[in-house]
Amino acid sequence: MIRKFVVASVLVLASAPLLAAECSVEVHSTDQMTFDTKAIEVSKSCKTFTIELKHVGNLPKHIMGHNLVVAKTADVQAVSTDAIAAGVEKGYLKEGDERVIAHTKLIGGGESDSVTFDVSKLDAAQSYQFFCSFPGHAALMKGALTLVD
Repeated sequence: MIRKFVVASVLVLASAPLLAAECSVEVHSTDQMTFDTKAIEVSKSCKTFTIELKHVGNLPKHIMGHNLVVAKTADVQAVSTDAIAAGVEKGYLKEGDERVIAHTKLIGGGESDSVTFDVSKLDAAQSYQFFCSFPGHAALMKGALTLVD
C-alpha cells in the first residue's frame, strides 16, 4: 500500500513541471541566422505565455544580434521595415509599435532574454508569426505562433 502511494506521488510530482511548461517555451538562435524551431503553440488555458530566447552563437549583437518579435502575420513586413530605421540602438524595433504583441531585447552570442505576454492579446481567428527584426534576418528567422486548444 505504501509503495503504491509513493509511486502515485512520484508520478504526480513528475507531471507537475510538464503542466507548468505548457505556458512557456525556450527558443535558441544561432550565428547562422536560424531559430531552432519553426512553430510555437500557445495554449488558450494559459493566462500568460513566456518565450525565452537564448543566442547560442558567439558573435556580438551589432554583427549577428537576434531578438524574437511576435506580431500578426499581416504586420510582419511593415514591422520589419520600420525596424531598420529604428537601428541597433533601439534593438531594431520602432518605439511604441502597437503592431508588436511581444518582443525580447536584441541579444548577442551567449546572451539570453525573455518576454512574457498576456495570452488574451491573441485571437484564434488571426495568424501570427515570430521573427527576428535584425535587418535581413526575418527571411530565414521566422515561424508560426498559434493559439491552440
